[in-house]
Amino acid sequence: MPNATEGQIRNGSAAARWLLLATILGSGMAFLDGTVVNIALPAIERDLGGGLTGQQWTVNAYVLTLGGLILLGGSLGDRLGRKRIFMIGVAWFAVASAICAAAPTIQTLAVARAFQGVGAALLIPGSLAIIQASVHPDDRGAMIGTWSGLAGVTAAIGPFVGGYFVEAVSWRLIFLMNLPLAAIVLWVSRRHVPESFEPSAQKRPLDIVGAALSVGGLAGTTFGMVEAGRVGWTGPTSAIPLAAGVALLAAFLVWERGRSSALVPLGMFRSRPFTGANLVTFLVYGALSASLFLLPIHLQSVSGYSPIQAGLALAPLTVLMLLLSSRAGALAQRIGPRVPMTVGPLLCAGALVALADVGRPAPYLTALAPGMALFGLGLSLTVAPLTATVLAATEAGREGIASAINNAVSGIAGLIAVAIIPAAAGFHAGMQMSAGLLVFGGLIAALMIPSRPLT
Repeated sequence: MPNATEGQIRNGSAAARWLLLATILGSGMAFLDGTVVNIALPAIERDLGGGLTGQQWTVNAYVLTLGGLILLGGSLGDRLGRKRIFMIGVAWFAVASAICAAAPTIQTLAVARAFQGVGAALLIPGSLAIIQASVHPDDRGAMIGTWSGLAGVTAAIGPFVGGYFVEAVSWRLIFLMNLPLAAIVLWVSRRHVPESFEPSAQKRPLDIVGAALSVGGLAGTTFGMVEAGRVGWTGPTSAIPLAAGVALLAAFLVWERGRSSALVPLGMFRSRPFTGANLVTFLVYGALSASLFLLPIHLQSVSGYSPIQAGLALAPLTVLMLLLSSRAGALAQRIGPRVPMTVGPLLCAGALVALADVGRPAPYLTALAPGMALFGLGLSLTVAPLTATVLAATEAGREGIASAINNAVSGIAGLIAVAIIPAAAGFHAGMQMSAGLLVFGGLIAALMIPSRPLT
């Protein structure tokens, strides 16, 4: 397959629609799994046991391998072909999903979820890099906005889909549904997605040592933080892994410094927009991960909602991201990303403050709908401009690794937030802490994100 050339595809063309179908369904499948599991956690715990720690590891095992390996996934895509690695990731993800569906114990499920994360690490960076490399520069903002909105919708409908499957059939169906989706993605990708790669990346050796150090560091710190919620910060099962993880992450940064084949080219962070966008990503996605972990559990265990009702409660996220994300991407391309990336997190913060007071009873129209609508509006303003800023601030040929870094940052943020906030703070304080993270995210956007459009 020939290398895709810049400007080959224009928005609105048949080629663009096929490209979006493959990349949105593929990445959306992984994003969906990141949220659909949350609504099923109480049912999984009733079936397989494990308590809060088991619930945390059901979420974190997936994010751990995703965050640890996504940098390698982006590098492999730039080197070996973004379409090729994307398709391998989709197939891997489907196999892992089947294993999750058959898991007999909480430990087996956690391992299978980690295996799922490996597939997601291969497919997620490729989906955005394919768009960036294949689409005309004038159309990238709108197409990335469409990708962000519809891929975000797949994540947002996760609680609804999960609630329906848990209540009507079984939580195992939330994993089995990935199989037909993966089959569609593989068929469309094979026939309609152009191949692209970075020729210079083929000359550099893979940074296997960097990948090992990053995965080991994330594993140690995550395990230590999850254990700290159970035994305290000074217990040996929390303190030792945490210290080892921090040491490995420090070694990772030392190893990467100045290496021409670095997994994370640290020179990319000399770009103020790139650094600012990743800082905003860390804060926004940390808050998002913690709040979407806490809210479905709270609605079912405290507010008396059924699984499907808890899923439906998040419907405004789906509708607003579907309607507004593409427009937000186009708006940021026209006026610059600073305003939407500042206002969006602040609106989300206000939403979480309102949702923190949800108790029992919790009538939907008065207790949840206003906050969820505000949350959806804020996310719609934030996600597409944030993604476009990361890619626009990157030199040509490094789209895969830039996307991978940004997704790794969001994954690490989710790991830390889900490991610490639920156990340390509980629902009400946890939602308020998440709102505080969003406020900081909005302030950083105001200070570091350009007011003019990036080209």
